[in-house]
Amino acid sequence: MNRSFLEDLLQRVAAGDIRPEEALLPLTRLPYTDIGFARLDHHREVRQGLPEAVYAPGKTTSQIIRIVEEMLESPGGGPVLVTRVEPSHAKVVCENVSAARYDASARLLVWRPAAPRQGKVGLLTAGTADLPVAQEAAAVLAALGWAPVRFPDVGVAGLHRLLHVQDRVCEMDVVIVVAGMEGALASLVGGMVASPVIAVPTSVGYGSSFAGVTALLAMTASCAPGVSVVGIDNGYGAACAAARYLNMNWYRSLGASGVRLPAQDDEETQRGGECVAGTQGERLDEQTL
Repeated sequence: MNRSFLEDLLQRVAAGDIRPEEALLPLTRLPYTDIGFARLDHHREVRQGLPEAVYAPGKTTSQIIRIVEEMLESPGGGPVLVTRVEPSHAKVVCENVSAARYDASARLLVWRPAAPRQGKVGLLTAGTADLPVAQEAAAVLAALGWAPVRFPDVGVAGLHRLLHVQDRVCEMDVVIVVAGMEGALASLVGGMVASPVIAVPTSVGYGSSFAGVTALLAMTASCAPGVSVVGIDNGYGAACAAARYLNMNWYRSLGASGVRLPAQDDEETQRGGECVAGTQGERLDEQTL
């Protein structure tokens, strides 16, 4: 995609030949910025509804600063996130790049947090030891515009604690369950609510918990159908998964406004070649043979 293409696209919008919603779709394929040691995907938020985040481990403070400066120069004003930042590194970055917010418990640096958005996210933790992972999920969600409703310390060892908040949990649009040990809370919640459930195994536990592997396997083998599972201690990934569910409302709004989406075209193509089982002698569409 080049400048002349963009100019032509904008001129067509100004002339009324195409609607702004239709012009938005080609913009999802804009290029990245190459700064030598990194290639920054400025337009990921346009495509996915989520900004590119910077994973701090393995990067020097100079590299983090350079990446953040470049991302802040990008037009659009979306959130800029740096995850898993240790306090000593965060201090150096904050001294060199102004307006940062650092959450030490989440190890998250944020610039330009998003305005509040619609959608209710429930964040459940089995025990207090799971809070650091839950805090990462909460801080990322807040940076993206959602303030999660927290339900701490509702693990299965005291089932009455979860039952006490059951009605409120069922009101959530998306539920994140953070649990270590045997990870049973995810299955319990998955069988209780109709909304999507995102399970986060943590490395908390004794002996055969195997630093979160037991919880991970238990969650992926859940008897409650449809529970999604992210990696061990991955609060960031859980927050992004919840955001993807909530962002589907935006994607559907494009279809409701009359913009043809790829999924609609695929659906019509499949319908055109549909083979419907019927009684003997009924014609089958030749495209299916």
